[in-house]
Amino acid sequence: DFFLFDRKKKLAYRGQMDDSRPDSGIPVTGKDLRRALDAVLAGEEVPEEQRASLGCNIKWKAGNEPDYFG
Repeated sequence: DFFLFDRKKKLAYRGQMDDSRPDSGIPVTGKDLRRALDAVLAGEEVPEEQRASLGCNIKWKAGNEPDYFG
């Protein structure tokens, strides 16, 4: 996921870059992230629809997590 913050450091967008996926044939455009970035730069609300990226999160083995990990 991409995380985009506004000028007040408030999370404005958390989501995918675009609809492309490996081997999907859908071109990489960055349209979702671009739409959110354009809205933040214009001082407007980011569109409500925010789709999460596909993939898996990082999992740490107990005792092997970094110091900053909660």
